[in-house]
Amino acid sequence: MTRTIVEPTRQANCNMQKRYMPFIVNRIPLSNEFCCITKLIMLLQKNKRLVHVKLSNNEMPNVLGVGFADALLYAIAQSQRRGVRLSLSVNAKEREKDMKKKLLAIVVAACAACMALALVGCGSNSSSSDSKSSKELRFVTGGESGTYYAYGSVLAQYATNNAGVTVNALSSEGSKANIQSLESNEAELAFCQTDVATYAYNGTNLFDGAAYKDFSVVAALYPEQVQIVTCNADIKSVADLKGKTVSVGAANSGVYFNAVDILGAYGIDVEKDISAVYQNFADSADSLKNGKVDAAFIVAGAPTTAITDLSTSKQAYLVSMDAKHIAKLQETSPYYAAATIPAGTYSGMDADTTTVSVLSVVLANNSVSEDDVYNFTKSLFDGAQNNADAHAKYKELDLETATSITSVPYHAGAAKYYKEQNVEVPTA
Repeated sequence: MTRTIVEPTRQANCNMQKRYMPFIVNRIPLSNEFCCITKLIMLLQKNKRLVHVKLSNNEMPNVLGVGFADALLYAIAQSQRRGVRLSLSVNAKEREKDMKKKLLAIVVAACAACMALALVGCGSNSSSSDSKSSKELRFVTGGESGTYYAYGSVLAQYATNNAGVTVNALSSEGSKANIQSLESNEAELAFCQTDVATYAYNGTNLFDGAAYKDFSVVAALYPEQVQIVTCNADIKSVADLKGKTVSVGAANSGVYFNAVDILGAYGIDVEKDISAVYQNFADSADSLKNGKVDAAFIVAGAPTTAITDLSTSKQAYLVSMDAKHIAKLQETSPYYAAATIPAGTYSGMDADTTTVSVLSVVLANNSVSEDDVYNFTKSLFDGAQNNADAHAKYKELDLETATSITSVPYHAGAAKYYKEQNVEVPTA
């Protein structure tokens, strides 16, 4: 396995007598990206000084994908929170032109994010811009190996840098936990699946008898496919999961109820017919890799970092659903839509996968001001135009999808933006 190196290389003085500490991050394999970045962040937190990350790319890994970009953006977000100035440089072989272009695109996006840090570190005591929101908006997303956290970090960084509203992306345990964070005033913005948001608003399923209505929709962003992953070539249908050990998502997450719904459509009871394991995306991928579970439910926009990493180290398969059982599922749960994950989405997967999806939405606590939500909503669409290379999910954002939610009302700030685009949405 390629060795990950994170080490201080030299010390020098910079103006204001602050310490300049460059670090080399060499040859990062996908499976170790977040481990490497975590080590780096520990050093950033300890030193709280100007840090230069040099990506020495003389021996590029075979796959340099979304996960690598996510790791860099994670480093940027964490360093900003700690008042550390982070800069990046690239050294790549001339003959690796295609890879170099891809890496440069990632670093350009990362460096754009670093612009917000330009006054921190060596020699500046300037205060924040007067146009910034006076209150930080905490944005709970998802696990660090999922799309929510990666994409949420990009959205938060762009809004903070460009929209006059300070947004801080935070990792979380998923949709239900995010709703609870809104309810307990531990967050102002949250990622959520449409089905879970509907459960909360109506007081059903995950929120049976405990309806919570003090939140509203900002935008629906993209479909989240139900991805049933296995490393066992003999598991070809959902029906084959009976009697198997299956990760059905983290406790308190929407993934669990997705698993209950889909298995139920095939006559499989989660409590009786499988050995259920409750794990987040990263732990599910590790368990698959180590043979501890036979399959795992992962509900996120494809490609998902956890599955991408798994498929680069071990042959993995996606389990398809059939039209008959999709129709049966939709009879009782109409918020599911049929979906296709194209062949080639993950390494070694050479056929389309038929599944279902729910929509990913951003929610806001109703206490957040109309101006802040308006600015954040506008930044979503501005980012899709000006920052599309920062994350693949930007390309799926469109006005029709964003305004398609009917089960939960929209925030007044979001409605104001959509009205300017000649679209009316329901508000509370």
